[in-house]
Amino acid sequence: MPVTTSALRFLLFPFAQLYGGIVRLRNVLYDQELFSVYQAPIPVICVGNLSVGGTGKTPQVEYLARLLQPRHIAILSRGYKRKTKGFVLADHQATAATLGDEPFQYTQSLPQVRVAVCEKRALGIQRLLQLFPDLDVILLDDAFQHRAVKASSYLLLTDFNRLFTQDYLLPMGLLREPRSGARRADAVVVTKCPRVISQEQQTLIQKQVQEYTSAGTPVFFSQIVYAPAVPVGQGTTLGKRLILVTGIANAQPLVKHLQQERYEVVRHFDWPDHAAVTPERVGEVVTFHASLRDSAISILMTQKDAVKWQEPSLTGLWRSLPVYYLPITNAFAPQEPSFDATIQRWVPPIGSDINLTFERDL
Repeated sequence: MPVTTSALRFLLFPFAQLYGGIVRLRNVLYDQELFSVYQAPIPVICVGNLSVGGTGKTPQVEYLARLLQPRHIAILSRGYKRKTKGFVLADHQATAATLGDEPFQYTQSLPQVRVAVCEKRALGIQRLLQLFPDLDVILLDDAFQHRAVKASSYLLLTDFNRLFTQDYLLPMGLLREPRSGARRADAVVVTKCPRVISQEQQTLIQKQVQEYTSAGTPVFFSQIVYAPAVPVGQGTTLGKRLILVTGIANAQPLVKHLQQERYEVVRHFDWPDHAAVTPERVGEVVTFHASLRDSAISILMTQKDAVKWQEPSLTGLWRSLPVYYLPITNAFAPQEPSFDATIQRWVPPIGSDINLTFERDL
């Protein structure tokens, strides 16, 4: 007899309580400054979430980097699943293997922004400031639980399809920390909203979210916007019949978008999030494309996947095929004050002197 979801959650409840107790104790120790905390002398905006899995951090970080230009901006990430250790600054020799797939994507999308990775974010920030004394702002990618650094502003993301207010602590659910962690947020973005979301829906979600945030914390609503496909192989126009390749946490919004745009997905290679792109995996896609004997069928992937396919050891396997990636960005529902105006208030105006009296070591 299969175990129901509710029964499984009941069985996992003690483990979730134990995990939650440990995380709460850790947060208290940081809140009481019993653990060492670093705070930078320039604005640092932390982008993160309370849950594991994809909530749209990468397009959100890119959105912020574009919004805050022409300031001197750096992005600092952990560099998940990279093959290097310690502090690594992106240069012309950087790859997804040396930086991780998302940081390498930043180098491709934002060539004017400095990108670095480091497991210890305090060390990473200090190295960036040593290398680039002219920095105006640092964006911390996926660091909401990295309490060893105190950011000047926190942007919390939550997926419309799985709000943190309706989720549970690991292993019962996907929450990395209790919902009360949302109190650290200076603003919340509900990501991956449907194309049409009513004012009533927004008001209801705002009330649910603001039960856990500090008073007055704004809640914004964003949706994914897909840009035209970009060719990286042969061909200039994306065909209507596709082989879809994804290695992301949740590919369903992309699949739904393609269906709405009347594309036919002949086959979907749905690999795990951050899955390594190996010659064997690329070969599987290439072989399937060849078996169809139809040159009009395109191979489509996300930009996050495309950066891994561009490893020098792999490009020879697919460069002659019609391969494309689909860039994405965010669009925000109108409200006052706007999301853009809120973020701009978190950093000094362009051309002004930064004069923040942050303590370096507490």
